[in-house]
Amino acid sequence: MVVDTDGYSALIEHLAMNMDIFTRDGYTGKESVEDVITDMVASNIMAIFEQNPELHSSVRFQLLKEADLVVDDLGEVLAGVWSKPATNDQILFLDEYIALVKNLFDSAVSKYD
Repeated sequence: MVVDTDGYSALIEHLAMNMDIFTRDGYTGKESVEDVITDMVASNIMAIFEQNPELHSSVRFQLLKEADLVVDDLGEVLAGVWSKPATNDQILFLDEYIALVKNLFDSAVSKYD
């Protein structure tokens, strides 16, 4: 649906090219990188469900599975900082990154209309 697409591969490359954001110091809050990512992905999946109330339950289930895969992939790539407090720069980057992931999900969902 999403994880096996060229667009998703390009996003992983984009993440890899911006890994320096995750090695710089900065002001940190209390939330870990894992918490930030999990919350952002969950919020975006919920937004997709709200925007598409007619989605069949099997499609919703597939979206949830794919969202879990996205979080797992991010966990692997960001393993070194996964449990560390997120910096403001990291949160800004992740917000934009997850929005791009949501765009992939939106495109996939539009094929089910």
